[in-house]
Amino acid sequence: MDSAFLINTIVIADNQDITSAGMHALIQCIHPGAGISEAKDKKGLLQALVRESHSLVVLDYALFDFASVEELLIIRQRFPETVFLLFSDELTNEFIRQVHFIESFNILLKDCSKGEINKALYAALNRKHFLCARISQLLMQKKTEPEIREKLTSTEREILKAIAQGKNTKEIAAERFLSIHTVTTHRKNIFRKLNVNNIYEATKYALKAGILDAAEYYI
Repeated sequence: MDSAFLINTIVIADNQDITSAGMHALIQCIHPGAGISEAKDKKGLLQALVRESHSLVVLDYALFDFASVEELLIIRQRFPETVFLLFSDELTNEFIRQVHFIESFNILLKDCSKGEINKALYAALNRKHFLCARISQLLMQKKTEPEIREKLTSTEREILKAIAQGKNTKEIAAERFLSIHTVTTHRKNIFRKLNVNNIYEATKYALKAGILDAAEYYI
């Protein structure tokens, strides 16, 4: 059975011994040929991914020592072949909103049934996106404003990305062969559509919408 899986290396990144033991047992049942290791902190996780980046990481983000979601996104950027199964019971709505649409991030709550946990493992080991039922329901019920990608034109999205990267109006105009006046107009329209007042707020929108990758911003 195990030969059918696309991923054969799993890293259990969790500070709770009982959770790690339980997940270890479940993985062995459905994928007895998998190589399983454990990481108790961020340093250990990075070391494991350096050894084998084509891994599934079962991660309790809420209990690990990440300063912010952007730090997790940078790790994803560094190890693009890694798949994450975010397995927790304390994920905030803001965190879920920022990562749920990313194919390499699967979300599962710790109070899910054994059957749903197994479904999540099967999906993640085959590089298929998975959200548990409660997370899916939460996302469907939550009323949000229209997506930023729908608010802005393609040109406005490109200019927003340049602004978020720290480029000034003159630099953007030169790169895009536009007049400074045209770029200034685009900038005003972007700020108006997003209802923001400064570059910092605009950058936050760009990160959340995926217009600017977190790794690009923090380099």
